[in-house]
Amino acid sequence: MSQTILIAGGNSGIGLETVRQLTDSGMKVICATRSEDQLTGIPGVSTVGFEAASDDAPTVEVDALDGFVYCPGTINLKPFHRLSDNDFMNDWQVNFMGAVRLLRANLGALKNADNASVVFFSTVAVQTGLPFHASIAAAKGAIEGLTRALAAELAPKIRVNCVAPSLTDTGLASALLSTPEKREASAKRHPLRRVGDPVEVSKTVKFLLGEDSGFITGQVLQIDGGLSTLKGI
Repeated sequence: MSQTILIAGGNSGIGLETVRQLTDSGMKVICATRSEDQLTGIPGVSTVGFEAASDDAPTVEVDALDGFVYCPGTINLKPFHRLSDNDFMNDWQVNFMGAVRLLRANLGALKNADNASVVFFSTVAVQTGLPFHASIAAAKGAIEGLTRALAAELAPKIRVNCVAPSLTDTGLASALLSTPEKREASAKRHPLRRVGDPVEVSKTVKFLLGEDSGFITGQVLQIDGGLSTLKGI
């Protein structure tokens, strides 16, 4: 039987690659998104309107959901003294509260599945302190705490995990990779001497949604080229 997965933010970057990975495997994907532009023509995809910073979240009209993926994120890099309350609140709304609201609205459908899997997104900046990341690291740190708390609460029927990429070559990161010099400098910060590929991250998400990861829950997987754990030469 084909699985049904709800993905928030599947219209670009890692989310779009995840949609492609899942639909290529025959899964049905419902994208909660504010833009359908990149999703048009992909077989097996339907959409519902969703704005991550809104107080409202849609409840999808299905009996059961086999998976839930929350991709929306921000890159708002400033010195701490220049971060306003609005900066902190926007990062909090998009990265944390959007995930809370959408998951809460669709938890019943996840509970109706035989075995369901939830995948959140964090960042390497939670595990590894990085300058100018205060607001995003705070919001994503909350996501990692939520991952573990819900993994404990929703076991054994629903698994909850999180992926924590480093800088990945997506539109969201384009300002940080806009010149050869910036790209080279970013690559050199990682022991593997390159930035991440969204396809690699999407394959990890697909793994966490599938039965091959059936004994994994409450984990944060670092997809970061070794940045969080290794010191480069």
